[in-house]
Amino acid sequence: MYGLVTRNEEEVTWEEFDRTFFEMKDVTGRATEPVAGAVNMISAFGDNAAVEGDPTLAPIDDFGTPATRERPYFDWDYVCPSKDTYREGILEMVEDAAAVNEDVRLDDVGFPREEYCHCEHCNQALAESDAEDRQEYRRQRITDFVADARERVPGDLYLTLYPDPYPGHLDARSGLDVDALSEYVDEFVVPIYDMAYETTYWVEVIAKGFQDRLDTPFSIELYAINIDVDNLIKVMDVADEYAKSVLFGYEAGNARAAIRRKRADNREGVDHDPGE
Repeated sequence: MYGLVTRNEEEVTWEEFDRTFFEMKDVTGRATEPVAGAVNMISAFGDNAAVEGDPTLAPIDDFGTPATRERPYFDWDYVCPSKDTYREGILEMVEDAAAVNEDVRLDDVGFPREEYCHCEHCNQALAESDAEDRQEYRRQRITDFVADARERVPGDLYLTLYPDPYPGHLDARSGLDVDALSEYVDEFVVPIYDMAYETTYWVEVIAKGFQDRLDTPFSIELYAINIDVDNLIKVMDVADEYAKSVLFGYEAGNARAAIRRKRADNREGVDHDPGE
């Protein structure tokens, strides 16, 4: 099964893709209306515009350093998952998306790194909670958010996971308790992005790790922009061995060419121009 992740509504109906994820809200804060013919995808706690508008939304470490693009290792600005007003706004978006298409995907869920968050809100909430430590508090906060989203999604709920299957790493890094989240999530999505896919052994290592780690079905999302079609076919074959489906990110034309070429190769005597 092959799918597409796109920002372009006109690509939602392309017949080569078995399903499409439409980026309804991305990490820049750009948001659009949900699309009926796709699984609408919402960046939960990645939001440049929100943090630019209110810098106090950003998580901080114990030195007061915010998790924003000005820091190393952060490609976008994060919002602290404990900021209730923002959180409720995201859940309203989930409701809006589910009203148009009953399946919804949550992206960018979790705390940004191990050292976050020590904001006043988190410190107070931790003190008032039954959590034994900050890590347990983070875990509870994220699981509760996904549970709240689950109540608003009548269809399948998808959740993106950072591509690290090593036991305990997702919990330590982002507060994601995969076993607890599996109660609410119908399918995980693991983006394994590269700019070329000249080699694929590392993709197989990550995919195999998630196959061993997860009982819940998962898909692998590949980067498709400016990727050589032969390399894209090679890596999709690897991902196909382990995942429920293979998704292609943000370049529908290239992904369509790879799917057509692969299907043509599987039909003796049939050939398609990959540039079609």
